[in-house]
Amino acid sequence: MSDGFTLPARAPLSTYRLQFNKDLTFRDAIQLVPYLHELGVSWLYASPYLQARPGSVHGYDITNHARLNPEIGSEEEHISLSRALRAHDMGQLLDIVPNHMGVGQSDNEWWLDVLENGPSSVYAPYFDIDWQPLKPELAGKVLLPILGDQFGRVLENGELRLGFADGRFTLTYHEHRLPISPKSSTLILRDVLERMSRRLHPEHDHLVELESIVTALEHLPPRDRTDERSVAERKRENIVSKRRLAALEAESEEFRRAMEASLEAFNGRVGEPHSFDDLERILADQAYRLAYWRVAADEINYRRFFDINELAGVRVERPEVFHATHDFILKLVAEGRVDGLRIDHPDGLYDPTRYLENLQRECERRAGHPVYVAVEKILTGDEPLPEGWPVAGTVGYEFLNQLNGLFVDPGAEARMHAIYRDFVGREVDYHRLVYLRKSLIMRMGLVSELNVLAYLLDRISESNRRHRDFTLGSLKDALRETIASFPVYRTYIDAERGRVSPEDRQHVERAIRTAIRRNRATSRSVFDFIRDILLLRWPDDLTAEARERHARFVMKFQQLTGPVMAKGVEDTAFYIFNRLVSLNEVGGEPSRFGVAPAEFHRWVERRSTKWPLSLNTTSTHDTKRSEDVRARIDVLAEMPEAWGEAVRRWAEINAVHKRRSEDGDPIPTRNDEYLFYQTLMGAWPLDPTSPEEATELTARLQRYMEKATREAKVHTSWIDPNEEYDEAVRGFVAAVLKPAESGNPSGPFFESFLPLQERVARAGALNSLAQTILKLTCPGVPDIYQGQEIWDFSLVDPDNRRPVDFERRRAMLGEIVGRLNGEEDRAELARSLVESWRDGRAKLYLLRMLLHLRKREPELFRSGGYVPLGARGERADHVVAFHRSDGATEIIVVVPRLGLSLLGQDNGILPDPSVWNGTALDSPPSPLPGPWVGLLSGRRLGDESEGPAGLPIREILQDFPVEVLERAPR
Repeated sequence: MSDGFTLPARAPLSTYRLQFNKDLTFRDAIQLVPYLHELGVSWLYASPYLQARPGSVHGYDITNHARLNPEIGSEEEHISLSRALRAHDMGQLLDIVPNHMGVGQSDNEWWLDVLENGPSSVYAPYFDIDWQPLKPELAGKVLLPILGDQFGRVLENGELRLGFADGRFTLTYHEHRLPISPKSSTLILRDVLERMSRRLHPEHDHLVELESIVTALEHLPPRDRTDERSVAERKRENIVSKRRLAALEAESEEFRRAMEASLEAFNGRVGEPHSFDDLERILADQAYRLAYWRVAADEINYRRFFDINELAGVRVERPEVFHATHDFILKLVAEGRVDGLRIDHPDGLYDPTRYLENLQRECERRAGHPVYVAVEKILTGDEPLPEGWPVAGTVGYEFLNQLNGLFVDPGAEARMHAIYRDFVGREVDYHRLVYLRKSLIMRMGLVSELNVLAYLLDRISESNRRHRDFTLGSLKDALRETIASFPVYRTYIDAERGRVSPEDRQHVERAIRTAIRRNRATSRSVFDFIRDILLLRWPDDLTAEARERHARFVMKFQQLTGPVMAKGVEDTAFYIFNRLVSLNEVGGEPSRFGVAPAEFHRWVERRSTKWPLSLNTTSTHDTKRSEDVRARIDVLAEMPEAWGEAVRRWAEINAVHKRRSEDGDPIPTRNDEYLFYQTLMGAWPLDPTSPEEATELTARLQRYMEKATREAKVHTSWIDPNEEYDEAVRGFVAAVLKPAESGNPSGPFFESFLPLQERVARAGALNSLAQTILKLTCPGVPDIYQGQEIWDFSLVDPDNRRPVDFERRRAMLGEIVGRLNGEEDRAELARSLVESWRDGRAKLYLLRMLLHLRKREPELFRSGGYVPLGARGERADHVVAFHRSDGATEIIVVVPRLGLSLLGQDNGILPDPSVWNGTALDSPPSPLPGPWVGLLSGRRLGDESEGPAGLPIREILQDFPVEVLERAPR
């Protein structure tokens, strides 16, 4: 936390994430507010809801930052939602998108203006466009890789059609409607003028008017004139000309008739290639160049969100862009409709630190106080969040991975690795895989971005006689190797203000050392040159222009390392290294097998000191699998022998369902098959399925496997789909799951799979309750993803964005609250919920009780201390416990870990109390006299003269698998 930043007075005690879209609107959210309040939620956590492309299911493709998405709701409905939240003493955390905008369709007015007017557009500086790219034919143009085939074929097939309406010309290509530049439109208008002159008197008003319009357009300032006066004049005259053309169209039948004939001639005739020459001339004069979508990676000249062509980067580092993209959001903050902000992908920004400073400054200026801000910063390993950032913390991926590691047995790593290696038939080195995949991304999806960097570096080297002999190729190769060796998503070097933190220096030095070691045949001097540029070790005699060039390179370099890491690791390596896929999570390190309790405690204590208001998350819209799926897959590390034997057996049974490729290789590969079995183990439903539900499960798993194999980019990909492989994988999934569609799965596979899955499901439910209670009681702000207050076995998006059955959850919560308010004994209630654990009420009960405790004791959870508690006895390694106190209230949290061996052979998730015989809490650092009352069981433990030391675990956990002990009033 920045030393100069004061924590906001208003911060959430918990958050509940809703994914807004046309199927979940403001009106729907208003109806959910009473339910969320009864659950105990503090703040609604909203996905982006500014205007996005029509039909957007996620809201990250914003097209207008100045208005709400009409598909989600109106201004009045948003105000009503804010009032409903206030009436229930709840706040709102809004996810905002400062890095990019949606440009995939014809609904972004800023982008369309750029396409129409090029560098002279008022909005040209808003987007991160290279107007002088390496390819000279693209000078002053934006490459638009939207065509489904080569330009010439698309043109001569008649797929590009000129149109005219409301005073403006457009080019239509399927769903795309692109503007035609004012100057090139005169080619068409001259033809219209000639046709009209054949039928009208030379002094006819309509003819004179059109001549005047054409002359005005021909004398517009050229689009390479970007001075303020020329830009204003061009914009003004262009608007006036369109109005005049629209009026002429409305008034003149001759104009309409001539226009129709001209457009027919310009649009050409299929089968007559030369008839398209005039249309090609017009398209060559645009501020964009249409291209086959496959050329995007090599030649695209605007910064994108990762490698997604439909999301263009915006330059919020420019004051006018910041205000244009944030004024409406800041208005919502100032009016009290939004209480906090979640910042999407800050690593994509030119200068994240300065952006966050500007944002907080504007929030304070307009709202009169600091605002709660959480950043979607992905931290790797022990990487800290930059301390200079004026934020409350992160969105919690680092917490997710530390927490998940608690439920993976570190002692099983060698055996699980051997099982994986033997199953796939080869050794997989994770760290080398990451390096190779990051390199691949820079040769495929992000090659254009690397080319831009290499060109900038080449200009720098050419201006220095000591380095001018470095070739463009050698610089590009060295840059690729450096980025592929980068240990973190990005650094935050401020090249404009000359600041390099010790952490950033260490990351750069490490990347350079690794790149040198991997490239012994490359001269070390080129890597030393890159290191010195990145660490601001520049010559003292640089001119102001040269320093600006150096700084721009450093800042652009930092914008690229994050996308390479994300695409190379999260979206590629994580679908290839399938040893234990519950570890393959955003910000995770699959090579790190499990987290010991002592290590977890140390990490929590460090985090609570620096970032006590960071989110504690377990599932998000971006996680690779839900928290409950992950909790199940963790269990496999507790049963390596049974797991290894099972997957070998399943592979033998299901070999008959595999097809052979043209080369004779079985599909799917053993690696993809191994992923499928883990995924099926995690996603299999708790209750028997109807044929319809089984069919839907099959379809979900087919979609998941297609995404996983295409993201892996080994046998198929999104860019170059291998339909043979894709279809064979779909067929394999369908054939394996076919018996389930009867509603009574049978056959050799299910006879082997179901008993093992039942064991995993029970232990996974125990894991889920344990991780949920830790999320709710560790320092930080617990975040609940929509629907996951009960069991949810969703996979990666879009599977995790399916509609949530809130009516079911509302009814379940109502029943629990009714029983809590009745005469039923708390211990009996807890036991009954555990006995019927399959319906998910046990998780809902846990959440409701802990969320209300947080609301009742806010200071305990905001600033209360955190003291790890040990255990002693035979099962001590299976206990995670800690004490929290704010001086007035004290609690002790006790949960089991590695619970498979704790569960018996029955169908429950509550270990028999006898398994805890001889295991008790160990002495805390200071006496903590009781008595204590179990929040979930209601049981009273200990007495006033004794602390918790020696409290038997069997007594603490006899009614419910996890527990929070609250010190009772004396």
